[in-house]
Amino acid sequence: MTTHSSNPLTDSTAASAPPLVRKSLADQHFDRARLSLKQAISRYAQTVRLRRRHPEAVEIQAAMKTDLDRLSHTLDKLNCCLVRIAVFGLVSRGKSAVINALLGQKMLQTGPLHGVTQYPRSVYWSAAGGQVQVELIDTPGLDEVGGEERGRMAREVSSQADLILFVIAGDVTRTEYQALRQLQLAGKPLIIIFNKVDLYPDEDRQTIYAKLQRLFADQGDRQRPFFTPDDIVLTAADPSPLEVRVEWADGRVTHEWESPEPDIDELKQKLLDILNREGKSLLALNALRQAQQTEASIAYKTVELYRNEAEDLIWQFAKWKSLVVAVNPIAALDLMGGAAVDLVMIRSLARLYGLPMTRYEAGKLLKAILISSGGLLLGEVGSGLLLGMGKSAGAITSMFDSASGVMAYGASAAAQAGLAGYGSYRVGKAAQVYLERGCTWGPQGVNTVIEEILLQVDRDTIIHRLQRELEFYPR
Repeated sequence: MTTHSSNPLTDSTAASAPPLVRKSLADQHFDRARLSLKQAISRYAQTVRLRRRHPEAVEIQAAMKTDLDRLSHTLDKLNCCLVRIAVFGLVSRGKSAVINALLGQKMLQTGPLHGVTQYPRSVYWSAAGGQVQVELIDTPGLDEVGGEERGRMAREVSSQADLILFVIAGDVTRTEYQALRQLQLAGKPLIIIFNKVDLYPDEDRQTIYAKLQRLFADQGDRQRPFFTPDDIVLTAADPSPLEVRVEWADGRVTHEWESPEPDIDELKQKLLDILNREGKSLLALNALRQAQQTEASIAYKTVELYRNEAEDLIWQFAKWKSLVVAVNPIAALDLMGGAAVDLVMIRSLARLYGLPMTRYEAGKLLKAILISSGGLLLGEVGSGLLLGMGKSAGAITSMFDSASGVMAYGASAAAQAGLAGYGSYRVGKAAQVYLERGCTWGPQGVNTVIEEILLQVDRDTIIHRLQRELEFYPR
């Protein structure tokens, strides 16, 4: 019988050791996004050093340096765990009052005059706790800003925001509908705040949502509101004063005006729930989307700089593939050799652009190109096999009948080589399109991480609801 002795010191240490704490899903998303951005910055830090023989290199290098700085700024914001919540709406809807009510003090000026807020202003909200920091952004009334300027301001602020609040009160106007539709295009989670509910006591979420649905339908819009009734919150951020009857000890009766306390608890609780549960996921998604745009910008500028060289490189590989296929007498090896040439071409293009790519990534890209190209390249494979078999048969025949065998081999080889060269050219041009989108593939690539986050979020989160709407109504 085998006996096991125990070590009291080891056992007591193991018993007292704290259990491993599993990171929350939002923390995992946050860490993945940060790693992806660090990888992107590392990749493109070398890309901005362009070849000096290009006369336009200095200008393009400066533009790419700006993109790289933007990418670094995005990472800095992520590292600070700073969630930006932008508040939009028309004048006199109570945007500033909503922010003041959340803060618990009057930090922003409010008043009966239109246009009190003339430009976006930011204040920090400390009620969110230790998970994330929160910046509330107050914006000018959308109907006080000119059409073009309004669109520019809305795009700029919403692109930096992680969450959007849209304040309405009473019936929604056409200007509000247009602003709401434009804000939806930013692809950010959006909460509708129906303010001044003290003046509209009969309103409820379902009624408000139905009105918004009808507004979209009446305008002939193929989209619909990218939110649900659960994303509508009723508030009275600055309730109207009430006349109160006051009875004094001496029998006198007077009437005074009294301002009720703001009714903001429902909005505050909803925001805290989102921040504590999804705050870091929201940060991760927004940072990755900004990185996605920046990477595409860098890649596009790089591709433009080397477009002529890339064209020459693609033609060169097309000739090599034609030659390899033509001289090879074995049909099965034609496809293998041709695929090998295409893989080398893809990696050479990436190296020319300064966009690093592993053999594995090149293989995935080639596979994607073959699938997306569909019938044309499938026809090349089928025709290549038939011609290859004919070429192989010609090679065998030439062993016995040199004249007819050589002619058959030459005809099949020429046809197959031309088809292979054209297929390689198509692969090269398709690879250029993929490379223009930047190095967003791979295990830590921006696109990959975004897809994983959207697949992993719970079904009852605001991120999931937004993603579901965007899938049905693509931008």
